[in-house]
Amino acid sequence: MTDAPFRPFATHLDEAEALSALRAALAGADDGELFLERRRSEAIVLDDGRVKTASYDACEGFGLRAVRGEVAGYAHSTEISAAALARASETARLAVGDGGGTLADPPTGTNLRLYSDADPMADAGFAFKINLLREIDAYARALDPRVVQVSATLAAGLQEVEILRPEGLRLTDIRPMARLNISIIVDHAGRRESGGMGGGGRFGLARLMEPSHWQPLAREALRIALVNLDAEPAPAGVMDVVLGPGWPGILLHEAIGHGLEGDFNRKKTSAFAGLMGQRIAAPGVTVLDDGTIPDRRGSISIDDEGTASARNVVIEDGILVGYMQDRQNARLMGVKPTGNGRRESHAHIPMPRMTNTYMLGGNEDPATILAGLKDGIYAVGFGGGQVDITNGKFVFSCTEAYRVKNGQIGAPVKGATLIGDGATALQQIRAIGNDLALDPGIGNCGKAGQWVPVGVGQPTLMIGGLTVGGAAA
Repeated sequence: MTDAPFRPFATHLDEAEALSALRAALAGADDGELFLERRRSEAIVLDDGRVKTASYDACEGFGLRAVRGEVAGYAHSTEISAAALARASETARLAVGDGGGTLADPPTGTNLRLYSDADPMADAGFAFKINLLREIDAYARALDPRVVQVSATLAAGLQEVEILRPEGLRLTDIRPMARLNISIIVDHAGRRESGGMGGGGRFGLARLMEPSHWQPLAREALRIALVNLDAEPAPAGVMDVVLGPGWPGILLHEAIGHGLEGDFNRKKTSAFAGLMGQRIAAPGVTVLDDGTIPDRRGSISIDDEGTASARNVVIEDGILVGYMQDRQNARLMGVKPTGNGRRESHAHIPMPRMTNTYMLGGNEDPATILAGLKDGIYAVGFGGGQVDITNGKFVFSCTEAYRVKNGQIGAPVKGATLIGDGATALQQIRAIGNDLALDPGIGNCGKAGQWVPVGVGQPTLMIGGLTVGGAAA
C-alpha cells in the first residue's frame, strides 16, 4: 500500500536524509530497507470478578537492514532521528562490507485493503470495556451453577508501518487487531476442569463486544469445561485419528508449515528439503498459505519487506509445488518472494513466516469419515505442541478429544497427546472432509524468538497410524 502517510516520517525524519543514510548502508549490498513502526496496544483482564490487568503500551522505532548474499546487517532504535539513523547505517554496513553487489528489484506493493485502518481501541471507552467484561463474567456464571471461576480478556492494538526502499519507493500499511478470550473453570464433586474459547481478527472491538459474538464464546468455553469433567484417561498406542475442522489445523501449521518455509529448505534443515515437484502427501491434499483473506488475524496487505501478500499454494494434490519465501531466501534459491517476509517489530529482522495456512476441503461427509473410524481418537481441540523442523517429529496435546469405536463417539478422554512426524502424517491422510473451516482468530506463531499473529484451518481429516500418548491401554 502506498497511499497512507505514516506520521513518524514527517515528525522525526527528513526523507532525503533517511534515503541518503539508507543508500550509504546498502552500497554494494544486494538488498535492504528502512522499516519504521509505530505500535499502540491495550489489554484488560477480568479474573474472578476483579480487574487483574489493565495495560496500555505504545512504542515506535525503526530497523535498518543491509543484505549481501547470506549475510544481513541489522540495526534498530526506538529513537527515530537523523543521528540514530546515521549510527544504524554505519552498523548495518559493517556486516556487508565493501563489494559490488547488484541491488535486487524492488517489491511491488498493492493498494488492496484487506482491513480497516481505524483504531480498534477507539470503539469504546475504558469504563464500557470494564462493564462488558463484568457482564461476560455474570453471564458465564449464570449458565451453570458449577462455574466457579471466569476469566475474560479484551485486547486490541494498531500497528503502523512504513518501508523505505533505496530506490525511493515508500510502502505503508496500517494493521488493526482485536481479540476476546473467555476461560471458565467448573467444579463438580471436588473435580475441577477448565475450558476456553476466543476469537478475533483485524477489525474493531465493536464486533467482539456484540452479545451475538461473546455469548456463544462463553457457552462454548463452558461446554468444553463440562466435557472435561466427564473425561476418562486417554488410551495409549498406535491408532487412527480423526481431526476436527478449524483450529486442529494448528497441527498442520506446526508439523508441516514450518518445514515449508524457505530458510529451512535453503539450508537443507527441513524434512522437505530437496523434494520440490515430488509427492509428499496423499492424493487430494492441497495446502495453501494465504495472507489475502479480509479481516483475518494472519492477513497482511504487504509483508514486512513491502512485498504484496499472496495466496500461495505449497502442496497441490499431494505434490510439493512451493515454499514460503522472504526476499533474501527467494533470491538465493532463484525464485520469487511470496509475501511471507515477516517480523515481530522494528527490533527484529524479517524471515519467512506463515500467514493463514490451511488445507482445502475434500469431497467426503464428516459423519461418514467418523463412521469409518473403527478404533481410535476423535480430536477436536488442541493446546500446546512441539515440533523438530529437521525431521518433522511432533507432539501435540489435545484439549478436547473422544474415544471412538466402530464409528461411535464414546466418552471424552483426558491427557491425550498425538505423536508422529509431519512427512509421514501427510502420506497417511486417508479421508478429507468437505467442511473446511478456519480458526476463530486466536493463533500466534513463534520462530527464532519472534512472535507474529497467524491463522490456521482444515477440514475434518482421518490420519492413519498416529501414536497416541495417554494412560496405559
